[in-house]
Amino acid sequence: MQIAFLKMHGLGNDFVVLDARGAPIALDAAAARVIADRHTGIGCDQIVVVEAARRPETAAYMRIVNADGSEAAACGNATRCVARLIAEETGAQCVRLDTAAGMRDAAMRPDGRVAVDMGEARTGWRSIPLARETDTLEADVAAGPLRGPVCTNIGNPHATFFVADAAAIDLSAVGPLLEHDKLFPERANIGVATVEGADRIRLRVWERGAGITRACGTGACAALVAAHRRGLAGRCGTVALDGGELDIAWRRDDGHVIMTGPAEFVFAGRFDAALLGR
Repeated sequence: MQIAFLKMHGLGNDFVVLDARGAPIALDAAAARVIADRHTGIGCDQIVVVEAARRPETAAYMRIVNADGSEAAACGNATRCVARLIAEETGAQCVRLDTAAGMRDAAMRPDGRVAVDMGEARTGWRSIPLARETDTLEADVAAGPLRGPVCTNIGNPHATFFVADAAAIDLSAVGPLLEHDKLFPERANIGVATVEGADRIRLRVWERGAGITRACGTGACAALVAAHRRGLAGRCGTVALDGGELDIAWRRDDGHVIMTGPAEFVFAGRFDAALLGR
């Protein structure tokens, strides 16, 4: 039995997209690790399973599985990719997706980019969540040269550290330590950010369950929110990641964060269902 897949990416944050709307696909953690392996599998940061809609007002349910087999409730780059996929199938300019983090509304832009409402930025320590009451503007956590991050939940937990030069941080060394810090009971995505202006941030991210990625959509949202809360940037700006740029806006009226960026198809293929242990 052969299973079809699409390879897609958002600014180099790459995905294996599986369509389970017609028939369920049993993807467990072990199978996800096999598929995500860049040497012996297909290779990706996350596997995205597009399932049949669970609510009538949505086009599909999106399940996100990290390269290590753990699941993520939200992924901004993957949301743009799946929204574009469904928009091209249906001709719709607006697509509503359901995720473990809630519904996400996406709109196709004339320039080919996709804008997604990532929901409300949550900044309370319980909603991130943190293991204990902590000032989320300067949390009590540190590793190497990094300390005192701003903590934010954009469908998943983020700790954003502001530094003079994001490129100078050995993220592969400190990222794993911080991801698993005891302050984060559900682990955390770790961002190192340099504010280059009131409307521009340079960001690198160690993603929970995936490691260093070329881009992280929720991380970009968290960085803009964190910078504004610290008084370092405005409510709208460009976040420059290793793979390219995202435009982020934190709305004042409802606290929702809007992320705009590209979503690209790479190729289509098939793999043997034996990879899923079937």
